[in-house]
Amino acid sequence: MKYSLIKDLLLFVILCTVQVLVLSHIRLFGFATPLFYVYFILLFRRNYPRWGILLWSFAIGIVIDSFANTPGVAAASMTAVGMMQPMVLELFMQRESAENLKPSIRSMGFAYYLLYSLILILTYCILFFTLETFTFFNWLQWLESIGGCFLFTLILVLVLESVKHAKN
Repeated sequence: MKYSLIKDLLLFVILCTVQVLVLSHIRLFGFATPLFYVYFILLFRRNYPRWGILLWSFAIGIVIDSFANTPGVAAASMTAVGMMQPMVLELFMQRESAENLKPSIRSMGFAYYLLYSLILILTYCILFFTLETFTFFNWLQWLESIGGCFLFTLILVLVLESVKHAKN
């Protein structure tokens, strides 16, 4: 149990550091920034305590908010996606799978993992940019931001998962 907590804490620190120091400064086509810290939510195993998922989600959101100057936007969006994660995971897991199975390309298969991550990342991007703009006055920029960040983040997640899958 302690090893798992230390591993989660280390991943938390790494994802926050990479996001704040590197990825937040990338603006592909002027609007697409990878929001790679969402990957942390995708990794929660089946039957992980909901209060734990919500606590971790809020914590990573509040850390990102403090460095990105988006007061409460990432925290609210991450907490909402953290609340959805167990339900979305159950949609794509087989009933016979282990109770503490960790979602990955290897455990779920590529198609199911793609759909699982697609739903959670798209939901996060929609919530994040809707709360950030808080208006639909410039809806084209809103759609560009959602689409660009969603695709960039999804590609990064799938590349990392594929590398992890090939390594094992």
